[in-house]
Amino acid sequence: MDRIEWHDLPAETRTAVEQRTGPVEKAETAPHGVMSRLACTVHTGAGRSFVKGTRQDDPQAWVYHHESQVTRRAPLAPHVLWEVDAGGWLLYGYEYVDGRHPNLAPGADDLDALVRTLTVMSEVPWPESIRKKPLHTRWSGFLPADVPSGLQGCGLAHTDMSPHNMLVTPAGELLLLDWALSCPAPAWADTALTIPRLISAGHTPRQAETLAQKVPAYRGASPAAVTTFARTVHAAWDDWERTRPLPHRAALTAAARSWAAHREEGRQSGAHALSP
Repeated sequence: MDRIEWHDLPAETRTAVEQRTGPVEKAETAPHGVMSRLACTVHTGAGRSFVKGTRQDDPQAWVYHHESQVTRRAPLAPHVLWEVDAGGWLLYGYEYVDGRHPNLAPGADDLDALVRTLTVMSEVPWPESIRKKPLHTRWSGFLPADVPSGLQGCGLAHTDMSPHNMLVTPAGELLLLDWALSCPAPAWADTALTIPRLISAGHTPRQAETLAQKVPAYRGASPAAVTTFARTVHAAWDDWERTRPLPHRAALTAAARSWAAHREEGRQSGAHALSP
């Protein structure tokens, strides 16, 4: 999606934002992400905040409202500060997080913080007041017709576990950003979805799963359900690589393929009989 700069917004929209932030002295467009029409850090006399949103007539405008609702309920996420609906634009202001993207390579110091965050997130149920199709419905085209019960969980899942959606604070806490794709899912889903990211960062599938097993929800998951999940992730990402190619997808699809193959080998040898 083509980004718009802060100064290109209608004056009415900018004025409505500044009524909440104070006068904007500088705005920096975010370098990452592909979804938001506007995504920038604004600097004011009171400090910084992160602003994202799109035009009111954008068919995907509802996603921003959904994201703000979930972010308000998610632990280890930036605070939602305000909402503006003015000048034909729908914008949300978020707490600015002073942090850096984590290093997910083998042996990196950030891995302990990642495990802590995944553990906390795995304990949070999906808010019943927020209506959203669960992950197994989103992936219905890649799952067996009779979806295993182990894949029909109702935990609060982020589902987009890119390191670009993570920030490590100076205090060593790892926060999750960009909850637009969040939905109900098994409690261990985000941990499982992190495994291809770890493989892409240099871990072997076995090393990635050893790290994932530090999260109790993943450690207690049905091995058969996890194996089906791994096959489904690979099938979905392989399809998206062919139909909706993006520069990063080939490497992630290869990582998902190696994870699914590892799970299949373990199933055939019985190695996953007692643990994921």
